[in-house]
Amino acid sequence: METFAVLGVQVNAVQIPEAIERMEQWIETRQGSRYVAVTGMHGVSESRLDPALRTILNSAGMVVPDGMPLVWLGRLRGHRLRRRVYGPELMLEFCRATATRGLRHYFYGGGPGVADDLAAQMAGRFPGLIVAGTCSPPFRPLTPDEDAEVVARINASRADILWVGLSTPKQERWMHQHRDRLDVPVMVGVGAAFDIHSGRVRQAPVWMREHGLEWFYRLLHEPRRLWRRYVILGSVFVCNVSLELAGLRRFE
Repeated sequence: METFAVLGVQVNAVQIPEAIERMEQWIETRQGSRYVAVTGMHGVSESRLDPALRTILNSAGMVVPDGMPLVWLGRLRGHRLRRRVYGPELMLEFCRATATRGLRHYFYGGGPGVADDLAAQMAGRFPGLIVAGTCSPPFRPLTPDEDAEVVARINASRADILWVGLSTPKQERWMHQHRDRLDVPVMVGVGAAFDIHSGRVRQAPVWMREHGLEWFYRLLHEPRRLWRRYVILGSVFVCNVSLELAGLRRFE
């Protein structure tokens, strides 16, 4: 699978159909637990501040380009990327493609009740989809005993795929830390998909999502929470990418 580098992060040059195919292969072969990092400008920017996060991203089974800036950079590197691999859409399309195949889905993340509502929405929308379990963990760090209980519950569920909605970069760290303790062949960090598909947050219009303007929509609706992500980190991202493209700085 071809990749291209963005500020030291290796991004897979894939679209949603290829990502789904690879995830299905992992489920079929069941050779360990692999995780998918659904990453855009925010994740790459955070990885510049935290080398450990950069290692986590580069250890993923796939890093898919969720964000038009990464799509545009992939095109500049010669890859035929038509669209972003949008996390909420990846979840929907995977569920649509596999609903009648008997796969077991576990939903981990979101605020109180969100995982339950999301599971109900997915089961209602895609007849045949099997919900293996749900869990909305507290926002505080879990105690070792609580964490062990979560791992035991997920493993006992015999899940084929674990959807993780803890937001970036928390969800990527969680998947990396738990990959050797979980029997689930695929974990996918989909962040905002939990709130979007459970009906708690409205998506940006399609035309904004497809033209790299979703960040503006989200910033208008949640300025206090997202201003640092999009104003500060976004500016640094653009500056660093410009230096990299001009050959003035190399990021590893």
